[in-house]
Amino acid sequence: MTAQKKTAYISLQHVTKNFPLTSGVFTALDDVNIAFRSSEFTCVVGRSGSGKSTLMNMITGIDKPTAGKIVVAGNPIQDFTENERAHWRGKNLGIVFQFYQLIPVLSLLENVMLPMQLLGETDLPKIEQKALRLLAAVNLKDQAHQRPERVSGGQQQCAAIARALANDPPILIADEPTGNLGSDDAAMVLDIFVNLVKEGKTVIMVTHDNDLAKQADRIIHLSDGKVVGDSNHSHQKAAKKTRKTSHEK
Repeated sequence: MTAQKKTAYISLQHVTKNFPLTSGVFTALDDVNIAFRSSEFTCVVGRSGSGKSTLMNMITGIDKPTAGKIVVAGNPIQDFTENERAHWRGKNLGIVFQFYQLIPVLSLLENVMLPMQLLGETDLPKIEQKALRLLAAVNLKDQAHQRPERVSGGQQQCAAIARALANDPPILIADEPTGNLGSDDAAMVLDIFVNLVKEGKTVIMVTHDNDLAKQADRIIHLSDGKVVGDSNHSHQKAAKKTRKTSHEK
């Protein structure tokens, strides 16, 4: 994976999202203000129903806010048409889901190639080589021609990460990517995210696992649609690494 030269800055300004119910209105996000910095690994934590997935839908442009403004890399995405949002999303965002969402009738290689083809790339040898490089980066080159059902859950998630990176997006959004994985596979996925940030990507991950969240540079805590905590862990990680290096010497 090559270093990412693009920058990504995500700003949510007084974002509210309401959903109408027969009994009234449910507020999933309530006047949320968050700025995500580029080249940073952020975890969003909170209980079920706290607004985590709704927040991700706002950032990705899958849904629009009831009120407020969302700016991603200078783009006010809530003002885009549906087609504009889809095209912007394909070029600028990689999305990783809890249940992988790989196409079962395609090989892992074909799954990774598909996003490039959807953006109009027609040079098949070129995109095949790029897809193979991405699979190699997540230790799946030898499994490239297997269908998803033939590999483990951890390998499927790694293939999904490779697919999310197919168009070299500056931003990676991961919604509970380790929710169906064992501890070893979850650690492998987290290592990939950490390395992507070192290469310049901006990674935002939703998780309910507080221990995994501690590996991020920053943790944002949601409760009842509000930001109730925002802590930076990058200096703690750096200090821990320094202590470990000193001890090894």
